[in-house]
Amino acid sequence: MTNKDWYIIDAKEAVLGRLATKVATVLKGKHKPTYQPHVDNGDYIVVINAESIRVTGNKLEDKVYYRHTGYVGNMKKTNLSKMMSKDPSFVILNAVKGMLPKNPLGRSMLKKLKIYNNEQHNHAAQKPKKIEI
Repeated sequence: MTNKDWYIIDAKEAVLGRLATKVATVLKGKHKPTYQPHVDNGDYIVVINAESIRVTGNKLEDKVYYRHTGYVGNMKKTNLSKMMSKDPSFVILNAVKGMLPKNPLGRSMLKKLKIYNNEQHNHAAQKPKKIEI
């Protein structure tokens, strides 16, 4: 069994894609010399200030999130700017989820990600180390 460390990332003014790749790398454990693709030896990540991330280009208007209600013809669309005002943590979670494996291993990796919209978090007892983006 490997030791699971805790890291904290301040997402203030961080670009969404670059933040998501760094988070996915640490969740997978690719930053460790003991990395194996079939073993979950990644670390815990706490992301704070999720509401102040930024994107490049016209993604605020052009990027669209789709969901289906289950009824015929009820495909709902929401662009990134509305999703950021509604739930900023979903945007980061969705970006990281797309970079993890699509199997039970990836779902267990995603449980180690904690996202908070502002500065307050309740993981100070774990003494997380700061990661710069």
